[in-house]
Amino acid sequence: MIARAVAAGALLLLAACDQLSGSNESDRPAAAQDFPRADRPVAPIVSTRWSSEEARDRVNEAEDIMDRAGIRPGMTVADIGAGEGYYTVRLAKRVGADGRVLAEDILPEVIEALSRRITREKWDNVSVKLGAPEDPKLPENSFDRIIMVHMYHEIAEPYAFLWHLSPALRKGGELIVVDANRPTDQHGTPPRLLACELAAMGFRMEELIPKPTAGGYLARFRRIAARPDPASIIPCTLNG
Repeated sequence: MIARAVAAGALLLLAACDQLSGSNESDRPAAAQDFPRADRPVAPIVSTRWSSEEARDRVNEAEDIMDRAGIRPGMTVADIGAGEGYYTVRLAKRVGADGRVLAEDILPEVIEALSRRITREKWDNVSVKLGAPEDPKLPENSFDRIIMVHMYHEIAEPYAFLWHLSPALRKGGELIVVDANRPTDQHGTPPRLLACELAAMGFRMEELIPKPTAGGYLARFRRIAARPDPASIIPCTLNG
């Protein structure tokens, strides 16, 4: 009985130590457990829209962002965190019949609603895909541009997510991030932190453009190095 009590006490102590040290991985997806946790807060998903489509069009948001991102007819583009499809349908119009748009989100109900919109509005060059918080599940070597608008701060496993996303870009392709310049727990991402986390995955920031009409900034990234071994990744701090 004494031995059992000692053993039980040791297990409880070990569990408490695991919780304090953050080494308990049971709350993380299996595909993320080889990667470090983000050393900063992760904003909860509170809405599928940043603002109304009418308000965004009044300030010419999507057209301006697509111009700056170099979206052209015939391109293949992934819209990550597509939500209700504000960018999805405008990207589809921009790339035209010879281009393709893949709209991805991690919420099944959002994907179902977006699928209905795509069918109803007859966007034949758009497909939709259910991703995961740690993996957008994109086909390799497929996209000229991957865009993430007002959602980067909601990625719970940024290192796993970016590591799995990286091979989806074609040679010369770009990753485009639009976000607010404020702390991640306030639904934004400081540009220095964003650049650090992307650099850990072999991306270089090519341009940072203030975009107040889109609620923050636009950052353009190119992949300049191979993906690192997950065990070698050192998490960025809030100060970048």
